Amino acid sequence: MAVLVAVGAFLMTVVGGVVAHRIGDRRHLVLGLAAGLMLGVVGFDLLPEALDAQPREVFGVPAALLMFVVGFLGIHVIERSVAIHRAHEGEYAAHSHGHARSHGHSHGGGSQGLGLAAASALVGHSVMDGFAIGAAFQAGSTVGTVVAIAVIAHDFADGFNTYTITRLYGNARRRAFALLACDALAPVAGAAITLAFTIPQGVLGLYLGFFAGFLFYLATSDILPEAHSPHPSLSTLLCTVAGTGFMWLVIGLAA
Repeated sequence: MAVLVAVGAFLMTVVGGVVAHRIGDRRHLVLGLAAGLMLGVVGFDLLPEALDAQPREVFGVPAALLMFVVGFLGIHVIERSVAIHRAHEGEYAAHSHGHARSHGHSHGGGSQGLGLAAASALVGHSVMDGFAIGAAFQAGSTVGTVVAIAVIAHDFADGFNTYTITRLYGNARRRAFALLACDALAPVAGAAITLAFTIPQGVLGLYLGFFAGFLFYLATSDILPEAHSPHPSLSTLLCTVAGTGFMWLVIGLAA
């Protein structure tokens, strides 16, 4: 079942890339909805399931909630480190481009490599998305279903960003579509990995807490700011609220 659902993530990733190729001025609404779905699954399903699976406390705090914070801070540290690296790369590129102009040389290949590195990181993240679907279905069909909905919605943004970032840094369209294909296949591979073993209940609770922090960071620090930066509109906010309410409805009906 998990692999079949991951195929849905595959299709949504492809759709995201194709939309990135053809998008008009409605991207902010899709991203706002995706962020709402992710917030709903974190607050209404992942954290309660994590606390049920791993009730042990560490120095007065539930271990699952500690992993939630670790997941949030872990992706924050990684993203900030990459951002600092990119800033240094940008400063170096600006200097070297100015120097190159005086000598009649160009360094466009470095920018292409940076785009490929960023897109490759998204592919790795998509493998973890598939792993999350498989792990969630091991926790139960309800949590598996809602995590799958959130991940599939999020994979639209992943496909969109993979294509956009690759093209943004000057890579050819063929290369952008090749990375999009890798990103689409990654969730299927991640879900297939979980078929090889069963995760112990306590470890599963810790993982669900960690993944909740990971999703919460993506929703609040990446997707929502990106949705509102070009269009700080009421319609985007309403899409986010609608996505959260939809997840509440799904979880309530499945309970």
